[in-house]
Amino acid sequence: MTELVIRPLVAGEEQLFDSMPDPLPQLRQVGYADGIAAGGFRPERTWIAIRAGRVVARAAWALPPGAVGAPWLDRFDLDAEPEVGAALLHAAHEALGGPAVYYAAVPAHWRRRADVFAVVTAPMAAARLAGLIERGERLRFSWAGTPLPAASGRYTFRPATHTAEINALVARVAEPDVLTGAETARTVAGVDLATDPLAWLTGPPEDWRIALGAGEPVGLAGTAGHACYPQLAYLGLLDPAARSDLLAEAVRVLVSGGAHEVVADVDAHRVGVVAELERTGFRQLRARVAFEPAAHPSRSTIAPGSFIAANDETARASMGDASAG
Repeated sequence: MTELVIRPLVAGEEQLFDSMPDPLPQLRQVGYADGIAAGGFRPERTWIAIRAGRVVARAAWALPPGAVGAPWLDRFDLDAEPEVGAALLHAAHEALGGPAVYYAAVPAHWRRRADVFAVVTAPMAAARLAGLIERGERLRFSWAGTPLPAASGRYTFRPATHTAEINALVARVAEPDVLTGAETARTVAGVDLATDPLAWLTGPPEDWRIALGAGEPVGLAGTAGHACYPQLAYLGLLDPAARSDLLAEAVRVLVSGGAHEVVADVDAHRVGVVAELERTGFRQLRARVAFEPAAHPSRSTIAPGSFIAANDETARASMGDASAG
C-alpha cells in the first residue's frame, strides 16, 4: 500500500487544504480561506491525509473566536476508501482531546441524487468507523421572492410589546417549528434557542410577531433581519392551524425591512412543517446531518502501520493551541 501521511496543517501551508478539489461545488458554504481569515478555522485544527503527494482527505474543525463551546467538525472531504478517513479522524481525535460533533453539510435532497449520494457516502462511512453515530438531520430552506399564499383571515398579527411577553409565550411552546442557527447559538454562546431565544436574538421585541386567534395569542415568530442572512429565527405555535398564516406574516415583516431572501432551519422529521414551508414558497438549500460521539467508539480496520500520524510533539502543540482558542 502506498504510504499514507496523516497530520495537521502548520501555519503557512493552508493552501494544502484547497489543493483537494471541492467534491460538492454546488453546496453554499464558507470557504476555508475565509474561515481562516475570520478565525473560525485554524491550521492546528485542520488535518489532512496525503498519499503519493496528493491530499486525499481533509478535515477542519471550526470554533468562532470567543465561543464558549467545543470545536465541531465542519468540513470533511474524502477521495479515498472510508478506512483512510476514519484513520484521519482517529488521529485528530487523539490530538484534539477526543471526538467532537460532525455536521455533514450536503446539498438538498441528497439521498435522491445519485451523484451527490456517491460523494457523501465515503465520509459518512468514515465517520461511523471513527465512532460517530448519526443523530439527526436539519434542513435549511430559503424564500427568495416567491408570491406568498393569501392569508386565511382567521388570525391577526401584531409586534410583541416587551420581552416578558415573548418569554411567557416561549415557555408555553412544547417544540418550536423553526429554529434557525440553533447549533451556532449553543456552541458560540451556550444558549438553547428553543427555550431562551432572547439570549441569542438580541434585537428589539418589535422583531417578534404575535399571532392572535379570537384575540388570544396562538403563536409567535422571531425574525432577525440584521443577522448573516435575514432569517426566520424562531417559530412556535400554540395552535398548529396558524402555521401557514404566521409563516407568511414573518416573511412579509422581513421583506418590508428590505430582505430579498429569508432562511429558515427545521428538523427533517417535522414533515408537516417542511410541507408548510414549501407551500409558503421556501425551497430547500441544503441539509446538515449530525454525527455525535458514541459512548464506545469503534476502531477503523485500516492496516496498522500503513499510515504515519503526527508525532507526539506536534500533537501536544496542537492541543495546546486549540485549547487556548
